[in-house]
Amino acid sequence: MDEFQPDIMYLSTTDYIQHKHAPGTPVANDFYTMLDRYLAQLDARGAVIALTADHGMKSKFAEDGQPDVIYLQDVLDDWLGAGKARVILPITDPYVVHHGALGSFATAYLPEEHREDIIDRLKSLEGIEKSLSRKEGCAEFELPEDRTGDVILVSSTHKVLGTSVSKHDLSALKEPLRSHGGISEQRVPLLCTKPAHGVDDGRRLRNFDIFDMALNFAQ
Repeated sequence: MDEFQPDIMYLSTTDYIQHKHAPGTPVANDFYTMLDRYLAQLDARGAVIALTADHGMKSKFAEDGQPDVIYLQDVLDDWLGAGKARVILPITDPYVVHHGALGSFATAYLPEEHREDIIDRLKSLEGIEKSLSRKEGCAEFELPEDRTGDVILVSSTHKVLGTSVSKHDLSALKEPLRSHGGISEQRVPLLCTKPAHGVDDGRRLRNFDIFDMALNFAQ
């Protein structure tokens, strides 16, 4: 900002701290204090700052401190036989130290002859908040049907979904698991350092509206 003033700058940060440390804990507080100090320097130089998140975060562990997991591939293999269904976890990534590829959203491909029965059966599984057909789930969560499984599954607030016990390396999880992907993690902040005048009171703001807020309203 001292050398040149860009029209717009987008900064994305990692969510490592949020995965490892709950709000209000010393490490989390130190992190946000540091971030606030940097943002204050930008604000002092005249920048309009807008801040949001891609998702929320919740604790996902049982009383013993271990991840509270529903291993869906194991469940479906038990119900249908090995290899009859395939579970896809969109949270799967190489950063297993964050969450061990465990999150609260999954989709699965099911054999057609058992599809409706399995979708209904999954609804009664403890820890499952939503079990929806592809059409229902894509309509509710604004997802593309051409790349989504036959069933969409969302776990309850403190549960996570996995594939098989043997396919998840949890050795890197040194702290109790915190993760995301469920309905309880949908609500996120959208903050601006300037008043956002003229926003329709009835408008449903989403995190991607941050650009509109920063460029067209926060002045």
